[in-house]
Amino acid sequence: MLDLAQLDKKQAALFAILKEMGSVLVAYSGGVDSSFLLWAAGRTLGVEKVAAATAQSPIYAEQNDEELCALPRGLGVKHIFLAARQLEDEVFVQNPQDRCYYCKRGVLGSLAELARKEGIAWIVEGSNRDDLDDYRPGERAVKEAGARSPLREADLSKAEIRELARRAGLANWNKPAESCLAARFPYGSRITLDALQRVREAEHAIKALGFRSVRVRDYQTMARVEVAPEEIARLVSPEIAAEVVAALHAAGYTYIAADLQGYRRGSLNEAIDQAEEGKNHG
Repeated sequence: MLDLAQLDKKQAALFAILKEMGSVLVAYSGGVDSSFLLWAAGRTLGVEKVAAATAQSPIYAEQNDEELCALPRGLGVKHIFLAARQLEDEVFVQNPQDRCYYCKRGVLGSLAELARKEGIAWIVEGSNRDDLDDYRPGERAVKEAGARSPLREADLSKAEIRELARRAGLANWNKPAESCLAARFPYGSRITLDALQRVREAEHAIKALGFRSVRVRDYQTMARVEVAPEEIARLVSPEIAAEVVAALHAAGYTYIAADLQGYRRGSLNEAIDQAEEGKNHG
């Protein structure tokens, strides 16, 4: 249960942080975190002191352009699209454990150039307090770029952001969390355009069956499917399982496995945690 009085204090703290910045370029993905941050910036600073920037790349889950553009347009905020070229970075393509660092370093470098061009004082991005609980190598790139994370500075959790976004009337307040498609590949597994398309097609097919939170973890010939724990029974029911198998065979997978733990953020990082635990007990 959220503490509503505390929530009001945190929103006031967020407004104060943004006001002190003067002008901001919001790294805007269309998810609830960056959407609420953009709304808060527009409300606090005025639309003339705020711009939204969206990176475009094959690694990002398919987004509805109309849905993506609706909020900046509704706020009257300038919305800029940038080409992100992660697949041209050989280190990123090799998919090391700190892959997110190389991705964010490139994107934030482009945002820094844009901010200078637009005369904007700060780059802001939508990390929240809950992100501290997961392995996040991209945080190093945020620090190096001199960008800031106002939602985290205001100590806002994902649940609190969703509630504030609901209050603000944002249509996507309850939108399932998305991550880039590169997060579907075990570290060390090369990321290619064909592999990204395979994952994209597979997830789209499963979502078309009515599942909201879907991750297809790619092991080349095998797919490990994660859905919300409460939806696992439906996923493995004979009729739905047959449809999923057919769709994923069509996408290019030979073997399909359902993860009985269900979707959880950063499941591929569990291998890192287990390796570290093994070292500590070795």
